[in-house]
Amino acid sequence: MASEQKMSRWGLTAMVVGGMVGAGIFSLPRTFANATGPLGAVIAWIIAGSGMYMLARVFQALAERRPDIDAGVYAYAREGFGDYPGFLSAFGYWIGSCIGNVSYWVLIKSTLGAFFPVFGDGNTTVAIAVASVGIWLFHFLILRGVQQAAFINSIVTVAKVIPIMVFIVILFFAFKMDLFSFNLYGGDLTTGLFEQVRATMLVTVFVFIGIEGASVYSRFAKERADVGKATILGFIIVTTLMVLVTLLPFAVLQRADIAGMRQPSMAAVLESVVGPWGAIFVSVGLLVSVLGAYLAWALICAEVMFAAGRSKDMPKMFAKTNKNDVPHVAMWSTSIIIQLIVISTYWSRDAFSLMLNLTSATTLIPYLFVAAYGLMIAKRGETYDKRPEERQRDLVIASLAVLYTLFMIYAGGLKFILLSAVLFAPGTVLYYVARREQGKPVFEGTSDWATFGVILAAGIYGVYGLATGSISI
Repeated sequence: MASEQKMSRWGLTAMVVGGMVGAGIFSLPRTFANATGPLGAVIAWIIAGSGMYMLARVFQALAERRPDIDAGVYAYAREGFGDYPGFLSAFGYWIGSCIGNVSYWVLIKSTLGAFFPVFGDGNTTVAIAVASVGIWLFHFLILRGVQQAAFINSIVTVAKVIPIMVFIVILFFAFKMDLFSFNLYGGDLTTGLFEQVRATMLVTVFVFIGIEGASVYSRFAKERADVGKATILGFIIVTTLMVLVTLLPFAVLQRADIAGMRQPSMAAVLESVVGPWGAIFVSVGLLVSVLGAYLAWALICAEVMFAAGRSKDMPKMFAKTNKNDVPHVAMWSTSIIIQLIVISTYWSRDAFSLMLNLTSATTLIPYLFVAAYGLMIAKRGETYDKRPEERQRDLVIASLAVLYTLFMIYAGGLKFILLSAVLFAPGTVLYYVARREQGKPVFEGTSDWATFGVILAAGIYGVYGLATGSISI
């Protein structure tokens, strides 16, 4: 790898912040207000922040203890649990990231819809056509080189944090304690606190996705230790911003009013405080932010497929690169999938929420494998000949990370598990091709067959649910 392709700690931190601060943060006020008040929001963020911090620490520990594993998100699953779980983790992360990228386009078009009605809520014919043009413009930009795209991401990361900071400062000065107190327990909500918190869980997963941005790009790091440090630093920055963006609107508007706003609700909240320029200001910031996040995530999608192709977990064609060292086959596959899912949003009632929840559900599978692998090596004492005193601490952290991801899968509900299986079942064709290329049996042992059987059954049930209308999108 040429030296100019290496990324500094700031570059890696920008990848984490750039990956995490995307569409989600601009939609937090309405998304939370739909489900809960400030008290429920604080509890949700404590659970999500603690859980994701544990996950970030697992990523940090694994980056330091297993520096030989690149594109760690899925590679840890293969290392710890075998080839088929490794494939499922890579495919889940890739397809989840593709769906997340679709949510960016939906939110961009929904934002424009506030000013140009032809875009509606982001899933009209015109909106889909405009998004399609954007997908392919970005596609060809990325094919010109990773370093160029990463540099643009660093600039965009700074640009998009500015409107968020302005939003926070203005709402601090507009803070009304009586409104905040009225909203504290959810105002006029009739659901209990546990249900309020549970209803926000998949949203918190979505806005934290990207925490592993530095881990995915570990092969580009100048210093290996920077991967873990960038992960923790990015986590702290973004968590602080997200908690403030969620809580402050409850001090300027009633919960029901926030819940009724169109997305991006951050723009509508600021407009209610300062007038129309607030909506324009946040909307411009959102467009910059989301386009930057799309760039970061399109890169990550391609990088995961490239690494999986290189390690033979995916067909070897994904390991091919062009003259700019960009994995072009992986990039083409990513763009085509994003294009197809964008077209499918035409039939969705709330395309943004669907994409948000489905992204979270598919990405939780790879996260669970990472946490479980961290727990596995701490239990066995592997790599703990160096700094053995850290073993007990890592054991506790990894255990908590496993419990958190399992709780998140439960909180998301059966619907999104079934919809994920609808994607995973046909995706196994790629694994079949990869195994045939290597002359290996497709499945090794009963556990692989059992896993595939469960996924296939859940996928068939999911298709049946969609066909009969018992599962709605």
